[in-house]
Amino acid sequence: MKTAVVWFKTDLRLHDNETLVKAIAQNDSIVPVYCLDDSHFETNSFGFKKTGSFRAKFLLESLQDLNNQLQALGSGLIVVQGKPEEEIPKIVKQYKASKVYAKREVAYEEKQTEALVQSELWKLQCELVTFSTSTLYHAEDLPFSIKDIPDVFTSFRKKTEKDSKIRTAFDSPTAIVSPELMPFDLPTLTSLDLEEVKMDKRSAIQFKGGETEAIKRLNHYFFETHAIAKYKETRNGLVGADYSSKFSAWLAMGCISPRYIYQELKKYETLHVENESTYWLVFELLWRDYFRFMMKKYQNKLFQKYGIQDKELHLKPVVQSILNDWINGQTGVDFVDANMIELKQTGFMSNRGRQNVASYLCNDLKLDWRYGASYFEQQLIDYDVCSNWGNWAYLAGVGNDPRGNRYFNIEKQASDYDKNKVYRKLWL
Repeated sequence: MKTAVVWFKTDLRLHDNETLVKAIAQNDSIVPVYCLDDSHFETNSFGFKKTGSFRAKFLLESLQDLNNQLQALGSGLIVVQGKPEEEIPKIVKQYKASKVYAKREVAYEEKQTEALVQSELWKLQCELVTFSTSTLYHAEDLPFSIKDIPDVFTSFRKKTEKDSKIRTAFDSPTAIVSPELMPFDLPTLTSLDLEEVKMDKRSAIQFKGGETEAIKRLNHYFFETHAIAKYKETRNGLVGADYSSKFSAWLAMGCISPRYIYQELKKYETLHVENESTYWLVFELLWRDYFRFMMKKYQNKLFQKYGIQDKELHLKPVVQSILNDWINGQTGVDFVDANMIELKQTGFMSNRGRQNVASYLCNDLKLDWRYGASYFEQQLIDYDVCSNWGNWAYLAGVGNDPRGNRYFNIEKQASDYDKNKVYRKLWL
């Protein structure tokens, strides 16, 4: 019997999961594992937790859903806690596995962990096999090598749309053979040293983790409400569930794949309408791809103060009280404060809000942008390493912005996007 371990990470789904499909096809039985990495729950050098309560809760819900889905197919999920380079080899030994299948990483710390796991597996004569499962366009199908990807998004988008194809999504498996697995055991937020989450009734949307919820959200946004058909007009909204797709949290955790969204979108266009709004969702998924490919190209430069531009910034020293006022929504700038309170209370903020609060931190307060990126990493339910750090570097003028400095006139933004102060009244 050939047994393989499937190491789930930010790909917590059965549909369009090449890692899982290949493992089932190439082995007699599989052992699905998720490792809660101790390092993801530590406090970093900027003073923030790497995973806050909102995202941890969403993760635990996603793991519960994945276990339910796997059990329905005759398998299940083993959840372990510790260092992946210690825990994954333990499972390999226990189940006498000859291979570990996993999602391929691109960001610096994730790649380091992957390398540590790989070297421990070599000692057991076990191979680590990885697959690229996070993007709309597969890296191998791009019309340029990673090192030659244009540093301007528009050039990347035009050439990719013209010369590349989006691959068909993989179907979900219909049955899985597994040995007898250890019982499914999920920690609580308290045991992870995190506070319980209280839901704020003003939340734009009540996020719940898992593939089941992700697909439910997609069906709601596309086929039940047809909100997708107005996406381009409403996407800068600030209040309510349907001004934007809200797919980001499920995409970040890999509960839904960009290719699956694309396939369903094409279905929607065939059945209902194809317009600028339906295209705009693909446009946004391309931005997400772009930041992932940029991370692949520049590696840890996107985490450094001067970014990929190596540009000197004239920053003020970080004064904790000023940073705290920004975090707690007490800057005295009502539009910034409303957005920061929403983030603090719910783990979510609109795209329009994110750009304004980031511009304020970088351009008005002149603080090191990495404190903002790091706070977002802790706080956001939809934190994605490539999109978060790529966007912050962009706003700070050290990333991929050809204009060099994205200054937002916050008073003007507030009157353009919250003319009647509906949003500010809600959160202040």
